[in-house]
Amino acid sequence: QVQLVESGGGLVQPGGSLRLSCATSGLILEYYDVGWFRQAPGKEREAVSCMSSRDDSAYYETSVKGRFTISRDNAKNMVYLQMDNLKPEDTAVYYCASDRHHRAVVVGTPLYWGKGTLVNVSA
Repeated sequence: QVQLVESGGGLVQPGGSLRLSCATSGLILEYYDVGWFRQAPGKEREAVSCMSSRDDSAYYETSVKGRFTISRDNAKNMVYLQMDNLKPEDTAVYYCASDRHHRAVVVGTPLYWGKGTLVNVSA
């Protein structure tokens, strides 16, 4: 049974940083593409960042480029999202997701999802 469990969300002031973690189990992470998605209140879910299993190449949504960094530790079955210089518009529930197929993650339909962690950027 595959499980993804996010942690690390919380309340942070604008300009602050948070590091989200995603603990995976039931899969061999090195064979899976991974991604972070977010959904703000009243908005559709959007992809924030994705990382390929083949070469660790990463994609970032335009608004987070230069501020967010995705990483993975296959030996520990962990995925991370370092978020710096946070802005109020980053407020959302953040979800970790994974799939064996690169395209599924890229188009936002990966098979496995976590339940999410709330990030609230507010003064």
